[in-house]
Amino acid sequence: MGRYHAILFDMDGTLLDTLTDMQDAVNHVLAAHRLPLRTREEVRRFVGNGAGPLIHRALPEGYPQEQEVLAEYRAYYQAHNCVQTCPYPGIPELLEQLRQRGLKLAVVSNKPDETTRTLAARFFPGVTALGQRDGIPSKPAPEMVWSAMEQLGADARHALYVGDSEVDVEMARRAGLPLAAVAWGFRGRALLEQAGARCIVDTVPELLAVATE
Repeated sequence: MGRYHAILFDMDGTLLDTLTDMQDAVNHVLAAHRLPLRTREEVRRFVGNGAGPLIHRALPEGYPQEQEVLAEYRAYYQAHNCVQTCPYPGIPELLEQLRQRGLKLAVVSNKPDETTRTLAARFFPGVTALGQRDGIPSKPAPEMVWSAMEQLGADARHALYVGDSEVDVEMARRAGLPLAAVAWGFRGRALLEQAGARCIVDTVPELLAVATE
């Protein structure tokens, strides 16, 4: 085993391309309230901090029924989160290679915990998965990642975090973890560089090399 004993992954934009299903769910609830719909690129900008901030950004400023819309979004998305969602090419093979090398793996997402576990069980069975829960702040706060590390029996000296956004860059900094940022996700290389990411990979083989160094 190399430098790392555990790899912790963000989900959206890192392991799974979930953007179309999230846009469809956002627009479903907006249409139900006769509100303007959002484009794919708008939703791409809105995601990253969890369902609450996503809906807040998607709604007109000051919309009085925000909590109602949020509840409707969570229910609809939980029931329709695997319509077009799929792993990025090479991701299932990457996780299997890492497991074969003896590394411990976890997914840590700002999605609701139930949705995170549902998606992980479908696409990455056997991988520990944690999502947003009451009483634990969402990323970039480090508590969810610390909880995942505790479950894995890992420590910061031998753990790597993998993500695709400025939220992940900041979370890794707060948690004291090295970060490998993926350029194929929702933000892209330029924004990751602006956020201060030092290690940015463009391909899955590059990520495997970093994770097993």
